[in-house]
Amino acid sequence: MLPVAAALLGLAFPHGHAILRTPTRSVSVKVELARTLAQKEQGLMYRRALAHHAGMAFLWDAPVRGSFTMKNTSIPLSIAFWGRRGRIFRILDMAPCRAAPCATYDPRAPFTGALEVNRGAFRRWGVRTGARVEIRTD
Repeated sequence: MLPVAAALLGLAFPHGHAILRTPTRSVSVKVELARTLAQKEQGLMYRRALAHHAGMAFLWDAPVRGSFTMKNTSIPLSIAFWGRRGRIFRILDMAPCRAAPCATYDPRAPFTGALEVNRGAFRRWGVRTGARVEIRTD
């Protein structure tokens, strides 16, 4: 299914929580889970807002290489990438983009997960590289 068609049809996402653990605190983020190709392609496209302490977790069964783009996304976001052991190794801020060409955001290393939240939320929560991510499904 094409991403635009999926968005128009209201592609459903399962829900869960991302628990972000730093040396001094834990932060719980309510997340939508993107596991299928269609869910990953749609992501947060066409959304107008993202709730506080909410986000989207993109999950893979094995490490992948790739990048993210913000095409058709109007919410400024931050994205954290983690590897097989759940440790965040890169956090990037991403700018909205309504039409191609759009910037790409590449962690420059293989990853097994990525978490998108409102831009600046990781900084406000005290989450930096080295923090751990645990995904819990509802």
